[in-house]
Amino acid sequence: MPITVPVKGNGVDAALKRFKNKVAKSGLLGEVKRKKEYIKPGVERKVKREAAKKNARKAAKRERNS
Repeated sequence: MPITVPVKGNGVDAALKRFKNKVAKSGLLGEVKRKKEYIKPGVERKVKREAAKKNARKAAKRERNS
């Protein structure tokens, strides 16, 4: 489903802002960046594991500081 935004009168700037917000919320740009090149499944799992460890460390640090 394509992302569309109606333009009312001369409100191109406002329509562009709404369009950018819709694209950001849909996650379309992140998906395009992710699919830019092929990543082998093992490498993808490794990257996800490292990201999970990083997020866990951040959460633990936030918990200690609170």
